[in-house]
Amino acid sequence: MRYRLIDEETPHHAVSRLARLLGVSRAGYYAWVGRPPSKRALADAALRRRIEQIHEAADGIYGAPRIHAEPADAQAIRVGRKRVARLLRQAGLAGVSKRRSFRTATPGGEAPAAPDLVARKFTAKRPNELWFADITYLPTWQGWLYLAAVVDACSRYCVGWSMRDDLSADLLYDALGMAVTRRRPGADLIHHSDRGSQYRSLAYGRLLRESKIMPSMGSRGDAYDNAAMESFMATIKKELIHRRRFKTRDEARLAIFKYIETFYNPLRRHSSLGQRSPLDYERTAPALTT
Repeated sequence: MRYRLIDEETPHHAVSRLARLLGVSRAGYYAWVGRPPSKRALADAALRRRIEQIHEAADGIYGAPRIHAEPADAQAIRVGRKRVARLLRQAGLAGVSKRRSFRTATPGGEAPAAPDLVARKFTAKRPNELWFADITYLPTWQGWLYLAAVVDACSRYCVGWSMRDDLSADLLYDALGMAVTRRRPGADLIHHSDRGSQYRSLAYGRLLRESKIMPSMGSRGDAYDNAAMESFMATIKKELIHRRRFKTRDEARLAIFKYIETFYNPLRRHSSLGQRSPLDYERTAPALTT
């Protein structure tokens, strides 16, 4: 066991130091390395390959409990759950947890939450009167990819979006920056979001002020206060994310870009828009063209 630990840590520490700390000799370690793999090591290698296959087939969702059940059912392999968990860790893999929490970076501190200026009235008569914003994430074989988006309440047009490997405040800042550059809104625009720490970052608030956009935030922990944006994210998940498995983050980025810019905005029909797409609605709706 101690020799195996030395073997795992050699990329990070010298063998002599590890041997001294663990109370074994370097000669003993090198003799152990030169031995042929034990039956246990060979069995672990085969089981680890099977675990990796199951994890990949489950799109990275399964953790040790479900992976432990899978081999037993499929190939009558009898192994302990702790052994599966150990091999899963050694492979650098983990399942998706419902209790997963994310640490977020908000450079420059956070501002107090803005008042709710929307009060669950998720409609607007004209574009650039009310925008909604939110974040979601999707799994890839390389890890999570995070998506921030800004949507116009009038036409459901996705006016801004951004993708990153982390949940830093830059993710939201870039999405809002795209929206402002693309639409160049007037001073009467309301930006509505939840009370996430990124939306309360000082940098994000400064961009809102500089763009003369009024911030609005729903109450803490109430998804209904941002239901329109929840609907947009649910649409992306249903029509794209849940129907695909992405090997790399770049593959996911390309798929989301194509979905938003070549399908959702110009082509996807919405029942709330009279079965027109966001782009077509903004171009042809009588209330917007008169």
